[in-house]
Amino acid sequence: MRRDVRLIRQLVLAMLILLPAWTVAGAHPADEFCGPGSDLDPELCRALSQLDNGDTPPEASALAEEISVGDLDRSRAGAFFLYVQIGFGHILPGGADHILFVLAIYLSTSRLRPLVWQVTAFTLAHTATLALAAAGAISPPPEIVEPLIAATIAFVALENMILPEMARWRPGVVFGFGLIHGMGFAGAFGELGLPPGLFWTSLTGFNVGVELGQLTVLVLAVAAGSALCALLAAAPNPEGLYRKRVTWPFSALIGAVGTWWLVSRLMEATA
Repeated sequence: MRRDVRLIRQLVLAMLILLPAWTVAGAHPADEFCGPGSDLDPELCRALSQLDNGDTPPEASALAEEISVGDLDRSRAGAFFLYVQIGFGHILPGGADHILFVLAIYLSTSRLRPLVWQVTAFTLAHTATLALAAAGAISPPPEIVEPLIAATIAFVALENMILPEMARWRPGVVFGFGLIHGMGFAGAFGELGLPPGLFWTSLTGFNVGVELGQLTVLVLAVAAGSALCALLAAAPNPEGLYRKRVTWPFSALIGAVGTWWLVSRLMEATA
């Protein structure tokens, strides 16, 4: 019990530390990092802006190629933090499907170790496919990936409702589903456009931002869940009440949203 209390305190502290990053994530990346006084090289900012907007005239491509190694070295730290922000924003507030999947993972168990195993499996899996897809080693079509992501949400939520305890195979399932989510992250990363020389720096920053976003969602879920658990513990006959009042209804809501997304995305893919 004391260990759980310490964990909750540490997670809440981490949430307070991450809140400033959440606030920053609401700003436009180009305005924040490429404005007056930015550490990024002005020419690199101009090239990034043109490439990110899909506006790639010949002079923009030539400008990206003319950036020297020294310019890239000076701009590397700025680009890293730029893509940390972009990755964070892809989760909060922009990643509703990934947020629901993380919440479904949280609702699957009230114990710390199984939760850590699931989060670790999800992180390793989506990091692997994000790197492979962003590097061009694999190129899954979005019309397949997006419905699959919705299906993973519906499946995990349904399993929460059917099984009274988390199954032993759950981390393996989450790992497999994490591979699919990583392809979705790669699609978002691939749309940004990059000048030569900053790919791995930007990819690393993007992934760090994604992890910070997921950690923030998890911390907020733990804080809310702990508060609800404390309230329900004071009720008469509290045994099994958390599952009836929290796990089942919230999993049902998540599953319904995931199913709706699955159907709508399949309809869009076949239209």
